[in-house]
Amino acid sequence: MTGRRPEHTDPRDPHTMTRRQLMRHSAWFGAAVGLAVVGGEVVSHVAGTADAAPERPTLRFAQISDSHIGFQGTANPDVTGTFTEAIGQVNALGYRPDFVVHTGDLTHLATPEQFDQVRQMMTGLSTPHIFTVPGEHDATDDAGQRYRAAFGQGASGDGWYSFDIAGVHVIGLVNTLNLRTLGHLGADQLEFVRKDVAGLTDDTPIIVFSHIPLFAMYPQWGWGTDDAAQALSYLRRFSSVTCLNGHVHQLFTKTEGNITFYSGTTTAYPLPRPGDGPAPKPVTLPAGKLHDALGIREVTYRKGQRQLAIKDEVLG
Repeated sequence: MTGRRPEHTDPRDPHTMTRRQLMRHSAWFGAAVGLAVVGGEVVSHVAGTADAAPERPTLRFAQISDSHIGFQGTANPDVTGTFTEAIGQVNALGYRPDFVVHTGDLTHLATPEQFDQVRQMMTGLSTPHIFTVPGEHDATDDAGQRYRAAFGQGASGDGWYSFDIAGVHVIGLVNTLNLRTLGHLGADQLEFVRKDVAGLTDDTPIIVFSHIPLFAMYPQWGWGTDDAAQALSYLRRFSSVTCLNGHVHQLFTKTEGNITFYSGTTTAYPLPRPGDGPAPKPVTLPAGKLHDALGIREVTYRKGQRQLAIKDEVLG
């Protein structure tokens, strides 16, 4: 799928996607994080605060991440229950998101049963389109074949894709299938990015989804992507680029020039802060505190503005 606006797309309709895009992506499923995209950058808001502008945005979508369906442990004895709560929270946003994205680790062990469970659960999301990218837990022993069979319709290569909606160009990247010490994109995917954005104008807002961060958040734990710099070099000419990821199970924001990176939280269990301990193992919180570490995200875009508005919300 390319990022160009086709002849039959009405540019006056902010929710127009191409017929091919709708056919390819209508079966995709995604995370329960609500995202509000406004213009080109992402501005974080504390849950419960008023939005910057009350009028109807051009585009509204939600992000959820790291549901880890199949996990068993004291950090969260009921990941199915908290994922169900996250889906319910997206459905209770007060509007129907234009799409929902799940930024990876849909499952914990990548079994056919776990993929089927996630798929069935996400049919409960009230949205016309659901998108996903795979986490490393979604490709434990088969290079992502079961993931692509369940969620890769319409994608290229190992599951990457792009589409245009409401004047925004969206790219879904896969950096978990050829893991070394860090996440890895690979030559084919890098060439896809280069060609995909070549014909876009510099003022096109860009949103990128990936599981592992595209910046060096904490390389000692593998929280980074070794060849991300080349992919980002193709995006630096754009006035606004927003990169959304999962994997780290906590909120984190970093800005480099015109590119802003936002790590999302999880619906399953928290991980330690970078450097707190020898490895990122699931953290068991005191009774009653788990929901404060889990959540969803809303993103909103308003045509003619330069900022994306982001609102992170905890479960319950």
